[in-house]
Amino acid sequence: MDSQFEPETRTSRSLPILSPTEPHVFVSPAKRIHEGRDVPQFLTSQAYRDIGIFVMQLNIAMCPRKSSKADQVETWQLDSPLILSEPVRKLQKLLESIDSIIEEAPPDTGPRRFGNVSFRKWYEILESRVQGLLQNCLPKAVLEFITASVDGGSVLDELTPYLLGGFGSPQRLDYGTGHELSFLAFVACIWKLGGFTSETSGDGALERSIVLGIIEPYLRVIRRLILTYTLEPAGSHGVWGLDDHSFLPYVFGSSQYCPPITENDPMPVEGSLSGSPNPGDIAKKAIVDRERKHNMYFSAVGFINDVKTGPFWEHSPILFDISGVRSGWGKINKGMIKMYNAEVLSKFPVVQHFPFGSLFSWEQDPNAIPGPASIHTTSQPTSRSTPVGTGGTRLPPQESATAPWANSNVGGVPATAAPWTQAPTVQPSTRAPWADGHGGKLLAGTARTAAMPPPSQIPDGPMRAPWANKGDSGGG
Repeated sequence: MDSQFEPETRTSRSLPILSPTEPHVFVSPAKRIHEGRDVPQFLTSQAYRDIGIFVMQLNIAMCPRKSSKADQVETWQLDSPLILSEPVRKLQKLLESIDSIIEEAPPDTGPRRFGNVSFRKWYEILESRVQGLLQNCLPKAVLEFITASVDGGSVLDELTPYLLGGFGSPQRLDYGTGHELSFLAFVACIWKLGGFTSETSGDGALERSIVLGIIEPYLRVIRRLILTYTLEPAGSHGVWGLDDHSFLPYVFGSSQYCPPITENDPMPVEGSLSGSPNPGDIAKKAIVDRERKHNMYFSAVGFINDVKTGPFWEHSPILFDISGVRSGWGKINKGMIKMYNAEVLSKFPVVQHFPFGSLFSWEQDPNAIPGPASIHTTSQPTSRSTPVGTGGTRLPPQESATAPWANSNVGGVPATAAPWTQAPTVQPSTRAPWADGHGGKLLAGTARTAAMPPPSQIPDGPMRAPWANKGDSGGG
């Protein structure tokens, strides 16, 4: 075997945990993405690498498992009984406290054009209490992590912006996938600091408890905030976006319906769990209402039905298009990973306010090789002098109506910018340890950020995602 390759290991799919005996220099996270031209640098940063690792780590944990007993499969649903560790229960308490603030800031009843101004009062209350909430609810291992900060920075200085950034913008009265990304980073910071465990998880149980016990409750708080204060979508692609506000439930929810694997198997890229709903069932309200109690994907679709009227194909054409996938939920999950990279992590309006500190570092990943420049990467929109927060600004009309990811193979240029979004079925050569979420061998030290293609033309009707082609067997 070539010396560049090494067998896949469990640690290759887990975000590293810092040693509790080595002092860490905490810093207050700061904005680094000021212009569209900064995005390619972000795509080769250590922060980008770590986000990819954590998403893939949580994703594969939600995939059903083959049981040691013949013909039995273990699955995990939203209403499944879970044994939660103390750190997870504490973070649930944090979310409950944040949710209860809504009662102290009832929505304004006056006329308004956009979001309800009372959201600013809610946010001010959260800001005034956030330090105390974190002191009461963060795991002991995090609060007592040894600091070596020469400027007096503390662990709370680094974590607070990620938590606050996870609940929308009080200036713009909006919420979007950039805010969702900020909360994901908050949870990942706790993981890095050993707040959940001091050792690498062995069977995915801890990761599942994070998804079902923290991320799903967080999404419920967000949905209540959106309904209460009519928050605007942030960084939305309009009708050509997957969802106005969230993306992660589609990743983890599609994983819930993937075909079962054994513990060391790669993530499946086609097929479905026996007895799972058909992807096309998202357009059937009765089935959505039934499945939203069990599955994150259907829960997110159910929320769309709560806030939108009219035919599903009309107000959510991308989701409707994806529902035609015939290769099963494995194919959809693979596509969602690709889309998350392309439509969230690679878009300036979404990531422009993401802050960088010591735990999510702007420093370059030593294994990343920048991809060649393209029309898309060199024509990223510039800053519009929006207030500093976390999340995205609204795209101008010419951008908000396009679906660039739908042009993923134009001219042979790959649509995704990271190797962890590639998922060939036959023994792929993945390019970094965290890139091996779908199996194969590790090719150490060659993580690459490829160029994104130029936006496609706006179609007259729902467009077909390339990975959703019914004739595709699930290959890369």
